[in-house]
Amino acid sequence: MAGRNHCAPSAAAFFLLFRFLFCLLALDLLCQCRGASSPDAPAMSELGRSLSGVPSSWKPQQDPCSWDGVTCSGGRVTSINLVSRGVSGSLSPALGDLTSLTSLQLQRNSISGPLPRLSKLSSLQNIFLDGNAFDSIPDGFFSGLSSLQKISFDDLPLAPWNLSQDIASAAGLVELSASNASLTGSIPDFLGSLSSLGILRLSYNQLTGSLPSSFAGSVLEQLFLNNQQSRDKISGRIDVIGAMPRLTMVWLQSNSFTGPIPDLSNLTVLESFNVRDNSLTGVVPQSLAACISLKNVTLSNNMLQGPFPQFASKSVVEDVNKGNNFCSSDGSPCDTRVATLLAVAEGFGYPAVLAKSWQGNDPCSSNWLGVTCDLQKSIIVLNFGNQHFGGYISPAFGNFTSLRQLLLSNNNLTGTIPDNLAQIPTLQQLDVTNNDLSGNVPKFLSSVMLKTDGNPNLGKDPGSGGGSSSPTSGTPSSPSSVDKPSTGSNNATMIVGIIIAVVVLVACSVVLLVHHRKKKNKKKFGLVPTRTPPNEPIVIDMNANGGGLSMLYTQSSTESANAYLGEHQSLQMSIQALKKATNNFSEDSILGKGGFGIVYKGDLGGTLIAVKRSISDLMGQKGQQEFKAEIDVLRKVRHRNLVALLGYCDDSLERLLVYEFMPGGTLGQHLFEWESRNEPPLTWKQRLAISLDVARGIEYLHSLAQESFIHRDLKPSNILLDKDLRAKVSDFGLVKLATDNKKSMITRLAGTFGYLAPEYATTGKVSTKVDVYAFGVILMEIITGRKVLDESLPPDDSHLVSLFRRGFNHEKNKFLNSMADRVLELDDEAWKSLIEVADLAWHCTGREPYQRPDMSHAVNRLAPLVEVWQPSTACDVGNDDDSIYSLTERLERWQHDATVTGSFGYTFK
Repeated sequence: MAGRNHCAPSAAAFFLLFRFLFCLLALDLLCQCRGASSPDAPAMSELGRSLSGVPSSWKPQQDPCSWDGVTCSGGRVTSINLVSRGVSGSLSPALGDLTSLTSLQLQRNSISGPLPRLSKLSSLQNIFLDGNAFDSIPDGFFSGLSSLQKISFDDLPLAPWNLSQDIASAAGLVELSASNASLTGSIPDFLGSLSSLGILRLSYNQLTGSLPSSFAGSVLEQLFLNNQQSRDKISGRIDVIGAMPRLTMVWLQSNSFTGPIPDLSNLTVLESFNVRDNSLTGVVPQSLAACISLKNVTLSNNMLQGPFPQFASKSVVEDVNKGNNFCSSDGSPCDTRVATLLAVAEGFGYPAVLAKSWQGNDPCSSNWLGVTCDLQKSIIVLNFGNQHFGGYISPAFGNFTSLRQLLLSNNNLTGTIPDNLAQIPTLQQLDVTNNDLSGNVPKFLSSVMLKTDGNPNLGKDPGSGGGSSSPTSGTPSSPSSVDKPSTGSNNATMIVGIIIAVVVLVACSVVLLVHHRKKKNKKKFGLVPTRTPPNEPIVIDMNANGGGLSMLYTQSSTESANAYLGEHQSLQMSIQALKKATNNFSEDSILGKGGFGIVYKGDLGGTLIAVKRSISDLMGQKGQQEFKAEIDVLRKVRHRNLVALLGYCDDSLERLLVYEFMPGGTLGQHLFEWESRNEPPLTWKQRLAISLDVARGIEYLHSLAQESFIHRDLKPSNILLDKDLRAKVSDFGLVKLATDNKKSMITRLAGTFGYLAPEYATTGKVSTKVDVYAFGVILMEIITGRKVLDESLPPDDSHLVSLFRRGFNHEKNKFLNSMADRVLELDDEAWKSLIEVADLAWHCTGREPYQRPDMSHAVNRLAPLVEVWQPSTACDVGNDDDSIYSLTERLERWQHDATVTGSFGYTFK
């Protein structure tokens, strides 16, 4: 009994131990069974055997999901990350069996050999292989990789390969980076159509060709195509860049791009723009310089022209000044001839041959291709024949009013011949043979030698594509033509045409008869015949009367006179009266010369006048337009700070404008010629008053007149002073109607160099802000007493605006102390006002139009600086104090005074 009890516990213990060992064995077998049955285990084992230097956890007998750098989901490998692990060897083709793989990151290792095919990896989103030693990539490598979002193949010594169409199936591709990866061929057009592609890096490859047109409107944010290593590199124009609004970084340096930098107004978030070491030509667009978001810009070693760009961004790092052909180095405007020639070159697409030759800021001082000048440095010949230029004939040619010969033969020019070429007064020859011009030929003077052979579409409507003319009666037409009229229709059409012709003939006869009777009636009443067309204002010969201004005018009673002439008729004067007033335009009566005329002093019955005379034979079409423009403007504007137009004479050989006489001369004479004229210099108070007068006059033109006008030629010689040295703005021949002050418009370049706003001088875009710029220049001249341009000074100091802005921005007080006109006597109050005016001048001459204030702001800043009216003391009032009268008595007194004399000394009844 006792023995049986002793053995029972031993059996139970043995049984428990056996069960424990069995469980351990089963668990181990289960784990081994699971590892061996994982679908990715064999592929991962093959991959591990093909690589060297992998982490120590990469053991074939272990579950790959436990390996270092491997991520799984549901027992399937989804990510492999061996970044910078010192891995070498090659990639096993078994990698292509990991069908759940979404991310492969092997960058910065030493893996070599060929890349395997991965066409089964339809879930692969990111593949980063850069910085390895792979030597080849199979054709169709990207086939089947439809989920790709990011590709990085940078710095791979692959055999030459192309980007294949297979990548296009990855519709969600966000980033493609393959710099220094032996890419060849051209940039595929399909890249621009990928709706998610934001980053494209293909630098340091062997790419050729041009930028794909599909890039326009794409969502690309970063574009790196720089430093191609092929012989031809990437070339062509970069116009498409201007249509990529999301771009923040553009690196195109060290290629072979040509043509101009496009308008970049749409690139509102651009931060880095690098195009150095190309062959770009043309003017740096204002849209690039005005980009506020810009942080880096590199333009060196191209053939860029025009003024040196001034960037609005304060934090921009720039590399611009080397290896270009800017006309200046400090941002000052180009000579007007240079600016116009660049506008001509723009029509040709800014050819490189012109960019190489056209250097400096004087087209007459060096050997500019195609440009010939006379001794007065006026351009008289432009010869661009046999240059194979494309593009069109720019209307800017019409601005060369001394041009004698324009030679454009044997090129590839399209479009029409600009109408304004026929208005060049000195033109003797125009040769456009052997181009592809179309449209009508303008009507040139008979003295112009016109050569147009070799333009088969010239004389045809450019909108018709050079279509043939209508078939003649002898030309058979198709029987099936639905447009062929029947014989009956032809007869009916002929009858209708005859009836219409008879009606028109009868109407013309009636009109001529009425006109003849009106002329007879006019002669019956003894009106003096004139050379003006019928219904224009009637001019009375004033020689017999010898009357003053009040007798110079007469109103036409012809009711049919048009409205425009009706507004002018009270201003028209006779040539005889003006000859008498100026002593037959004697030399002794000359007040000054300039522009298109000579200004004479005259005396009309005791009233002093100024007569601006322009001879029509010399003034040409441009002068005639300015003559009419000045009349048109001055009939609409009346202001105490604008010189008043008293009358005009439009004779067959004479064009004369009659102004009020300003005895004080011009502001320029008082600022720059006071010593030679034996006159005292202007005091600071006088200069302040003049500045305010000019500001008020221009403010009126811009915003207070019945229409908004832009003067375009504001300068000291066009500011006239009265006997009290108060100023009035004159010379309105270049005034432009501003239909919308908030927008700029493109017009022909006009004005005076030195006073031209940068955007106007370079692009022809004009707004009211061009007057603000010129006003700022005048303020600088008023402060310093020196002209805006002084070639006697060193180049860095010769341009007043550049010198002033540079010095004022650096050390304001020190600079003004050295630059202020030495003849000025300035107390503390005057010195403070001078600083205020200098600050206004600095803002008015801002590089960009939006940086300049309106003229109303200038008036508001200047007005408090000018001595203001102070109330009189009680003893000064005398008997003029109306307060002693009742309201009724005051009203009767004012009415009595009003019947005696008006504010201008005329009697009212």
